[in-house]
Amino acid sequence: MAFDSAGNLFVANSLDDAGVGGYVTKITPGGVQSTIPSGPDPKALAFNSSGDLFETDYHSGNIYKYSSGGVLSIFATVTPAPQALAFNSAGDLFVGTGYGSGNESITRITPNGTQSTFATGLSYITGLAFSSAGDLFEADNSGNIYEFTPGGVRSTFASLPNPNDLAFNSAGDLFVAAGGDIYKYTPGGVQSTFASGINAAQGLAVQGVTLPVPEPSLLALVSGGIIASFMYRRPRFRA
Repeated sequence: MAFDSAGNLFVANSLDDAGVGGYVTKITPGGVQSTIPSGPDPKALAFNSSGDLFETDYHSGNIYKYSSGGVLSIFATVTPAPQALAFNSAGDLFVGTGYGSGNESITRITPNGTQSTFATGLSYITGLAFSSAGDLFEADNSGNIYEFTPGGVRSTFASLPNPNDLAFNSAGDLFVAAGGDIYKYTPGGVQSTFASGINAAQGLAVQGVTLPVPEPSLLALVSGGIIASFMYRRPRFRA
């Protein structure tokens, strides 16, 4: 999920094993839903500072760019199986790739499309998020949440069973969806349970205003709309 600057929520509905899904939903602050142009198998979403929406297409490996003017184009191709997205303050796009292949890595793409490998040796990358200090946090299905400095030095920030997605709030607290719970970590690393009893919480998005619940697929709206959690069916790896 991703919010734009106007408070609209965008949700990637990826294809499940039965071939259901394959579109991006836009939900206004008033709860009005519409479908916007997307790749055939959207998996992760992120906005850059210019308001352009980027989407990973899980099957083809394409990174689609949906401009603020409504034009859809292919920004880059990263294979196999791009899974997660995050922008740093310089406008570089970081992509988790290789989901389920046994060779997972993070690719860095500059605004002009130049690609380089930022990190390797990861396992089932399910979420990426940048802290205000510029460190990249990665949810790794090995059970670890890794922190990378801008230079690529990795350390283990925390460990949880099956972490699925990450989001920071404006205070610098890190929220982690893991199983049926959402955990909160202070900038100092103190862990607490922010919400529990959520069925397969896997997508997190930060928003500082109240978001009306638009449909039953919105499983949880916690603490005045700060964290919204959706469930989706995780697709199997497709080569």
